[in-house]
Amino acid sequence: MDLGLSDRVYIVSGASTGLGLSCARVLADEGALLVLHAGDEDELRTVMPSIGDPSRLLPVPGDISDPGTETRLVAAAHARFGRLDGAVISCGAPPTSTVLEASDGAWREAFESSLLGPLRLARSVGKAATGEGASMVLLLSSTVRTPVMDAGVANGLRPGLAMAAKALADELGPRGVRINNLLAGHVDASSPLEFEDSTELAPDVLEDIPLRRAGLPDEFARAAVFLLSPAASYITGASLTVDGGTDRSL
Repeated sequence: MDLGLSDRVYIVSGASTGLGLSCARVLADEGALLVLHAGDEDELRTVMPSIGDPSRLLPVPGDISDPGTETRLVAAAHARFGRLDGAVISCGAPPTSTVLEASDGAWREAFESSLLGPLRLARSVGKAATGEGASMVLLLSSTVRTPVMDAGVANGLRPGLAMAAKALADELGPRGVRINNLLAGHVDASSPLEFEDSTELAPDVLEDIPLRRAGLPDEFARAAVFLLSPAASYITGASLTVDGGTDRSL
């Protein structure tokens, strides 16, 4: 299937690692022009050769929790490529903790980096997108629907961001701008992704996954890029769970 992404311009936040990096690679393979964002400039420039042709990539480092980062990313897309068709928005990984044990400071810091920062970027892209059929995808996790032990902060914040995206779909829809959520399940532990630790999944966890394995980075990225693309032109306000069947809800 031709996803219709050739020469379209997208911002990819969190592009130096995890699903952000995987999405950037798939987008580049599909012919998109990319503004790549990450907090660590050296790390971002190190991975750029693995993403695609440097002449079609623009690195813009910065802290997503800092107000103004979203404005710089949008301005960079227009200045370099003359248009903006959407964004892949990574939503970070709040600290591991139970709800009872997480400090107020941990909640505030995670709110800035994992909810408000990504939301600022979504709002800015939604207002500034110029390409016909502009679209955004928020990279979230299955904790939006099912809480996970020792992920109390994520359990609290991610559903709020997913619902904000749902509301944005209503607000942006009349202008033809779409926004969807990708809810990622367990990521293969051999990949350095923020959703999974470095150990193998326990047998009881594997038994709870109908496909009996964790997902590969490209399996999540391809789903995200499909939602982003004109091939999904009538899908907005949706939350697509990609978890090997673990979520049993409709």
